Amino acid sequence: MRLGDKLRTVPDFSSLELETPRLRLTPMTEADAPALYEILSDPVVARYWSSPPWTEMSQALAMIERDRKGASAGEQIRFGLRRRAEGDLVGICSLFAIDFSNRRGEVGYALARRAWRQGFLQEALTALIDYGFVELDLNRIEADTDPRNEASKRSLEKLGFVKEGFLRERWHVNGEICDTDFYGLLRKDWRLTQATE
Repeated sequence: MRLGDKLRTVPDFSSLELETPRLRLTPMTEADAPALYEILSDPVVARYWSSPPWTEMSQALAMIERDRKGASAGEQIRFGLRRRAEGDLVGICSLFAIDFSNRRGEVGYALARRAWRQGFLQEALTALIDYGFVELDLNRIEADTDPRNEASKRSLEKLGFVKEGFLRERWHVNGEICDTDFYGLLRKDWRLTQATE
C-alpha cells in the first residue's frame, strides 16, 4: 500500500538518496555548509530566490538543520545535488509542503552558476518528481516562480508543468515586491510524458 492511500507511520526522509546518470541526490550535512553558502550568497543565483542573497555562513547551517528536522518528521525532502564523478555540491532541490491527505507537494531548486546550462536541474528534478509520484503516491506537484525567471519557467515546462495561474505581488524579497507564476504537474500527465521519452 502506498503512502497516499493510508499513511500508517510518518515517513523519515533523513537517509533518502537518489541517483541519476550524472548526479547523486543526498541529504546535506554541516560539511556542505560552505558550498551551500557559496550557491545562495551569489546574487545572480539568488535573484529569484524567496530570500535575499545570504550574507552569513550561519544561514547555510540553519537551513541544513531545518532540513534535517523536516526530513526526520516526514515534512520535506531537500537534496544536495552532487556530481557523481567529482562529488562537489552544484545545487539543491526540494519537495516540500507535502500534504499526504491531498496527495500533493511543491518543488523548489537552486543551481550554482557554474552548473548552469548543463541539464543538471532537469536530471535532478526528473528523479525527485518520479519519486514523489511513484513512491509517495502524490497526485499533484506544484511550483511557483518569478515571471521574470525565464530559465526556471523553461525548466518546468520541459518537465510537463502547466502554468495555472498568476499571483500579483505575492513575495516581498529584499525590498522588492514580486509576482508569481504558478505551475502544476499531475501524475497522469507525468506518466504520459515519461512514456513518450
